Amino acid sequence: MRGRKSCYISFNDIKLWQWIVTERVIGMKLKLIKGMRIVAATHNPGKVPEIEALLGGHYEVVTAAALNLPEPEETETTFVGNALLKARHAADRAGEVALADDSGLSVAALGGAPGIFSARWAGPDKDFAFAMRRVEERLDEAGADDRRAWFTSALAVAWPDGPAVVVEGRVEGRLTFPPRGDRGFGYDPIFIPDGYDQTFGELDPKLKDSISHRARAFEKLKAALID
Repeated sequence: MRGRKSCYISFNDIKLWQWIVTERVIGMKLKLIKGMRIVAATHNPGKVPEIEALLGGHYEVVTAAALNLPEPEETETTFVGNALLKARHAADRAGEVALADDSGLSVAALGGAPGIFSARWAGPDKDFAFAMRRVEERLDEAGADDRRAWFTSALAVAWPDGPAVVVEGRVEGRLTFPPRGDRGFGYDPIFIPDGYDQTFGELDPKLKDSISHRARAFEKLKAALID
């Protein structure tokens, strides 16, 4: 788009990406001003309280759905790429600062799958019990004993027709079957974070939220744009 300032390029080189975030973006003094409204690039209203809490309660958060914004097709091949795509799409159409996330589970023995397709593995009905069985079946088919896995959360903030900032949080762990615990959501019942013996589905929600990939991503975002 004409006149757009771009603060990101290919993110295949993570070291270069880190330099862009820490040097170029902060050097431009981009900040999220307390009290401002932020468009969350989601059609899930249930995410609003979580986002507001993770941002310290200093912002008004409104969803893309509340503004009748369409959902873009996620065509990128990385969490970072999809988060940027969604944030840019919402910001340009709303004319306001927008925030988007893209998250998922990656399994070492499956070459990083399901990865960006984590939600799609649950099917149109968002059946994560089915998705967890699918992960187990794939591991069995591969004859893999390696149970290492990690959750990733990429967060992007975009200004309309302007720059964008992206950060990524990650938590390492291992998988266990059958699923354990009825807390959390998604793949939480099969994921045990490093340093713990309970799954995300068993851990106290406050503890889980403090060590999660999403919490780590928000801490990086706040350090870059708020603190």
